[in-house]
Amino acid sequence: MVKFTINGKSHTFNGDEEMPLLWYLRDEAKLTGTKFGCGIAQCGACTVHVNGQAQRSCVLPMMAVEGEEITTIEGIGDESHLHAVQKAWIDEDVSQCGYCQTGQIMAVVSFLKDYPNPTDQDIDENHSNLCRCASYIRIRKAIHRAARYLRGEM
Repeated sequence: MVKFTINGKSHTFNGDEEMPLLWYLRDEAKLTGTKFGCGIAQCGACTVHVNGQAQRSCVLPMMAVEGEEITTIEGIGDESHLHAVQKAWIDEDVSQCGYCQTGQIMAVVSFLKDYPNPTDQDIDENHSNLCRCASYIRIRKAIHRAARYLRGEM
């Protein structure tokens, strides 16, 4: 039995402990904001936070989340109280197809904790989520805007 927390709520899992967290989130917890992209931790569409750090949930087995605090896109903000990264994403009109955006946002929330004033080089070297629509210029602009929001400059 695996016990853990998702978005502040306790959960228990009694199944195959090798099953990726992604499938628990989508199929059991019904938190469908986290997306399946590649299944090999390369694209980042499945990014969630485990104890505040970005993790690719498609390769994270359930046994690895014992006692951990998991946060999904549903847990970082809502329509009345957007996270700064969500607000920046809207303000910069980042999303095209939108499929990768929840993973992008989750990765950036974690990234900005370590890089509160990121340079373009910091972004290039540390933000590895992929976007099929190639909206990377808008993603970069949104990352800079979110950083300014978090620093109280906007």
